[in-house]
Amino acid sequence: MVDMQNFFDLSTTAKRFRFIAVLEAFTWLGLLIGMAFKYLPADGNEIGVKIFGPIHGAVFVLYLIVTVITALKLRWSVVTTVVAAIASVPPFGTVIFEVWAARNGHLAELSTQPTAVRKDAGIA
Repeated sequence: MVDMQNFFDLSTTAKRFRFIAVLEAFTWLGLLIGMAFKYLPADGNEIGVKIFGPIHGAVFVLYLIVTVITALKLRWSVVTTVVAAIASVPPFGTVIFEVWAARNGHLAELSTQPTAVRKDAGIA
């Protein structure tokens, strides 16, 4: 479980990645809601898509940039990096990837596997 007080702590690469991954998922949610209001009623309203479309697009690009930076700093394999990038395509995929990465030792101090943490941090 993520402690909300520490969620906004962006002091490390892993914490910045987690924050952007969750932010990307929230912008997906906003865009999906906007699309529902645009397409589901007969006389739909486009304002939700006009607002959340550009926001989601910007956060999507930011996620990809942060993914590359995180991959370099935490020494992710090419496969892990590609999976992280692909996770940005389906809605909420970034959160699913972040949970997987933390459980499998790919997010440094946020990981639940200490040996994998040492390996990613270059300590092992």
